[in-house]
Amino acid sequence: MGLKSGTVQPFAYIGVPIDSVGRDGGAEHGPAALRELGLPTVLGGEGRGDLAVGIRGEERDPDTGILASPDVLATTTAIRAAVAERVGAGARPFLAGGCCAELPGALAGARDALGSVGLVHLDGHLDLYDGRTSPTGEAADMPISVALGLGPRAWVEAAGGPAVAPERLAIVGFRDRAESIEYGMRQPETIEPTPMLRPVEALRTAGPGLAATEIASTLAKQGPFWLHFDVDVLDQNVFPATDYLMPNGLNWDELDEVLPPLLTSPQLIGMSLGCYNPDEDPGLTRGRTLVEALNRSLSQ
Repeated sequence: MGLKSGTVQPFAYIGVPIDSVGRDGGAEHGPAALRELGLPTVLGGEGRGDLAVGIRGEERDPDTGILASPDVLATTTAIRAAVAERVGAGARPFLAGGCCAELPGALAGARDALGSVGLVHLDGHLDLYDGRTSPTGEAADMPISVALGLGPRAWVEAAGGPAVAPERLAIVGFRDRAESIEYGMRQPETIEPTPMLRPVEALRTAGPGLAATEIASTLAKQGPFWLHFDVDVLDQNVFPATDYLMPNGLNWDELDEVLPPLLTSPQLIGMSLGCYNPDEDPGLTRGRTLVEALNRSLSQ
C-alpha cells in the first residue's frame, strides 16, 4: 500500500488530536487510529507524531461565542506554526484530525509560507457559522467564516487575518442549506465575490469526476491551493463513524471520482482530514475503508 512511483509528491503526516465538543474522546482519537491503519505509509512521506494540542471546556466564551475558546485559539496558533514550517521546508503537510477546527490554522500556516492560497472545502456543511449563529458554539461550525476573516474576531486574529480570498474558495459537497438558513447562518451568496459553490446535487448533475476536475483546474490557474476533506461529506449509511450524520451524501464510488483530480493537482500544497470518530467505528472497519479510498485516489 502506498503511492505509485512518479505520481504525486508525498505528504508529511501530522496528527491533530482535537474535538471541538471540548470533552475527552471522539474525533480527537482519529489521528492515532488512522496511524494504526497505515495512513502515513499510504501518503508516502514522513510520519510525524501528534501536535501537542487539545480542546477542553464546555462553556461558550461570552466574547467569541466559541466553546473552549482559549484552547481553540492556542490550537490554531500551534497548527499555523507547524504548517508554515513544513510548507516552508518544501513539504506537503497532511493534517489528520480531529475535527475541522484544524482548518483555519492550516490555511494560515500555508499563507504565511507561500502568500495567497486557495481552498477546496469538501464537506457536508458550509461551515459559515460564527460565535453568534452557531447553535452549539463548537469551533467546527465556523472554519470557513474564520478563513475568510468574517469572525469570530479573536479567532481571525489568531490566524493572522483572512487566510483565503472568496474568489479562491470552492465549497463542495454540502447539503445543510435548509438547516443553516433556519439557524440564521451567513449564506455564501452574501459574500462578495461569491465563492465557487458545488452542493452535492450539483456534483451529481455534472458528474463527480468532471466537477472535481473543473474545480481543480480553476483553482490551480490562480496558484497553490489546500484541500480539506471532512468525512461527513459521505452519506451517513456509507460512513457512520462521524458525529455529524446526514443523508444524501456521497458514496464510495462518487468519492473515488472526486478525490483524484484534487489530490493529483500539481498545485495542491497540503491537505487536512477531519471528523473521523473511531469511537463510533468498532474494529475500525470504516476507517480502514477510508484509508483504502485515499490510497486508490493517490495511486491513480
